[in-house]
Amino acid sequence: MTIITVAAAGIATILLAVQLKSIRGEYAVYMVMAASFFIFFYGTGKLKNILETLEQIQSYIKINSVYLVTLLKMIGITYVAEFASSMCKDAGYGSLGGQIEIFGKLSILGISMPILLALFKTLESFLQ
Repeated sequence: MTIITVAAAGIATILLAVQLKSIRGEYAVYMVMAASFFIFFYGTGKLKNILETLEQIQSYIKINSVYLVTLLKMIGITYVAEFASSMCKDAGYGSLGGQIEIFGKLSILGISMPILLALFKTLESFLQ
């Protein structure tokens, strides 16, 4: 399935949801959420390609695997937080979606702190 297929499925779901909204509004929300979960889990299936590419990058340039694992965690947190936030906003709970976004940003910041400290330690060794 390509991005065109996923986009077409999403648009078709939205068009059906608009039609259902006038009859049974809650069914439209459920339909959009089901399509969103389908696309989300399909997207996570693409992680295999990303992992293989990161392993190739690591073999070309001798980089510590901790950095790549941290980068992958950041990507995962971003993907999940954005998905959950969008779902909340679509369901009419924008404030909860905003809180999920803030928590995702704080989680990324927390994960990146050891790398920032390692960078400062490296800079300190160069300056001495």
